[in-house]
Amino acid sequence: MSRIHPLPDLLISQIAAGEVVERPASVLKELIENSLDAGATKIDVQLEEGGVRLIRVADDGSGIEPDDLPLALARHATSKIASLDDLERVASYGFRGEALASVASVARVTLFSRTTAHPHAWKVSHGGTPREPAALERGTVVEVADLYFNTPARRKFLKSESTEFAHCDEVLQRMALARPDVAFSLMHNRAVKRRLATADFGRRVRDLLGDEFPVHARDVAVQAGPLSLTGLAALPAYSRASRDEQYLYVNGRFVRDKLLAHAVREAYADVLHGTRHPAYALFLTLDPAAVDVNVHPAKTEVRFRDSRGVHQFVFHALTRALAQPVVQETGDRPRFSESQKRGLSPVSFQQSFAVEEPRATAAYLDFARQAYAEPVMPQPLGYAIAQLHGLYILAQNEAGLILVDQHAAHERILYERLKNQVEAGPPPTQALLVPAVIEVSEKDIATAEDQAEALAALGFEVSTGGPRQLTLRAVPALLACGDVGALLRALLSELAEHPASRVVEAQRNELLATVACHGAVRGKRSLSLPEMNALLREMEATDRADQCNHGRPTWRQVSLAEIDALFMRGK
Repeated sequence: MSRIHPLPDLLISQIAAGEVVERPASVLKELIENSLDAGATKIDVQLEEGGVRLIRVADDGSGIEPDDLPLALARHATSKIASLDDLERVASYGFRGEALASVASVARVTLFSRTTAHPHAWKVSHGGTPREPAALERGTVVEVADLYFNTPARRKFLKSESTEFAHCDEVLQRMALARPDVAFSLMHNRAVKRRLATADFGRRVRDLLGDEFPVHARDVAVQAGPLSLTGLAALPAYSRASRDEQYLYVNGRFVRDKLLAHAVREAYADVLHGTRHPAYALFLTLDPAAVDVNVHPAKTEVRFRDSRGVHQFVFHALTRALAQPVVQETGDRPRFSESQKRGLSPVSFQQSFAVEEPRATAAYLDFARQAYAEPVMPQPLGYAIAQLHGLYILAQNEAGLILVDQHAAHERILYERLKNQVEAGPPPTQALLVPAVIEVSEKDIATAEDQAEALAALGFEVSTGGPRQLTLRAVPALLACGDVGALLRALLSELAEHPASRVVEAQRNELLATVACHGAVRGKRSLSLPEMNALLREMEATDRADQCNHGRPTWRQVSLAEIDALFMRGK
């Protein structure tokens, strides 16, 4: 083995470049961050051959003092921090002072800059001629040419030109989404690919993610002490096959943090199942001293001082945003007295199975209008007018036609009620007038005996009735009208896969979702108008009523304009 010896500066820089400069997109990210740190309001990017041949970033920021230009390309030289205290509270995008030096070790870098205090710009090249005058109106221009020209082995790992450009475009999107106050442009091989003017956040979201994303998203704006979470979280109906529309920022910096990603997944777990992925653009803001951004070469990972507190804050903030009911109560909304409520509306959809309400919708509305000598505030989901093939409720509201999947809607209502009851303690049970004897397998018998405590906690009273029979004497009151035999078999199947302790804790909601699905009104079930209206009213008052437990939408609005277009009215 050879003797220990110091490495040459160039080799040291190239080793550092291997961590920071993974591909052209990595270079572009560092250059845009420098422009934003310089206070730029306009950033123009030019690429050639996917950024391998040329990356040129021009900004209108504060510029660099002429005497500082050579230092800008030196290792560990920066204007962002000066002490450990600065590092622990860093709020800028860049701070290590190694990005440009690392890039300059594997590419040909030229730097132009001008501050407002000087009559002209200055130019400097890494390893080239000394500083010399140049022409530039204001700000800074960085040109990175021939990436990996001196490390051909690294260049072989790059993908096709189109792939490398796509990565660069994604980097610009991430930066632009976080800074709608900055204008961006992107050219590739002299063709304009993007041109983003300064705008508000809503406009920038539409420019980058399309008009459909904000339409299907909920606003998030929650603050708790020094923690703040803002942005947009798409509803489950807008879920994606991949994670291509997941944007998460900490103090304006795009990150891929496992802790935050887990908090988001948990918030969506109750409304999005299967292999689908949620879409969101979320911005977490907190004291810079409470987060360490110096844990990854590319600064895409962070470490929180209070990781559990941050996780819980993000989880609960996003859960509340996704749980908003179809309609929010407002102060000027007409309200009925308790006696009027009893006289006007069905008590609940579940009860209306057993007791038919005597009044139809028209009489309901007439009585309501008479009670107020004035019009009644229209309900958001309108009033039922018909049922289609025993599957869908057709309702009329101010905007046009409402289509409701009756099974999906009732499933969500039951699920939320069951969760609330279980969280409050053992759910109310209803004894069956005649105990149900259910034929099951020997495995189900064993499961019922082993998980008797878990079944009782969920409101089921079960005992063995024979070698292959179970006797069901009581069920949760909400599910008394359902197919109790199918319900118990599905429940035992779930319990056989998960230990009782996990069912009560981690698997509880999944289990309740199964119970709710089997207890919900089935397809082809004929409903009366009062029953349909009762379901609509309960949807309006239920959290997460926009989608069922499996992430499918429970209702859709068809506007009058869309209906008119079908019949070419007005043409």
